[in-house]
Amino acid sequence: MPNTLDGAYQSLFQPELIAEIEDVGVIKEVKAGEELIQVGDYIRSMPLLLDGAIKISRVDEDGYELLLYFLERGETCAMTLSCCVGHKQSEIKAVAELNSTLLMVPVFKMEEWSSKYKSWRNYVFESYHNRLMEVLSAIDNIAFTKLDERLLRYLESKKKINRSVHLEMTHQEIASDLNSSRVVISRLLKKLEYQGYLKINRNSLELLKV
Repeated sequence: MPNTLDGAYQSLFQPELIAEIEDVGVIKEVKAGEELIQVGDYIRSMPLLLDGAIKISRVDEDGYELLLYFLERGETCAMTLSCCVGHKQSEIKAVAELNSTLLMVPVFKMEEWSSKYKSWRNYVFESYHNRLMEVLSAIDNIAFTKLDERLLRYLESKKKINRSVHLEMTHQEIASDLNSSRVVISRLLKKLEYQGYLKINRNSLELLKV
């Protein structure tokens, strides 16, 4: 594989830990748009992202979604860690943003490595911290930031994740991620197009100044 665990994690873990992870881990390939985790799932393995990007969302009782954060290469999901350790059902939804490669690590290894490897403990704690900061940022955006500013930040994130100014997505998909309505998002996108930030195409956007 072009993207090995060693390549993604060599600066994080010592060689002995990398060897153990590769020994017990199982490679999983997912296509863009494929669901990895649904609300209510029991999680048996912890995912380490080798390549691609994963979108993590919160879903309410009515099925409305709110984007929490994106996972990129070298990262894992803190909420997944919590479910693994507590043997609880998932409270988040995970969907592949891009074609992605993950290494699935059995839950029972997490505690063993936490006592055996300081680098693993540090990685887990840092993952919790980073994801918490991103969730707090999402809450702050909802509470204190106007929707048009949230939309711009969202498009900046999508540009960074996809490494492209051409985004294949519908207005409804954007509305779902931002917990808004398609009508409102379409109006704001038209406004941004008029201001020269982007160009609206059929089921896609071209970012010009974002």
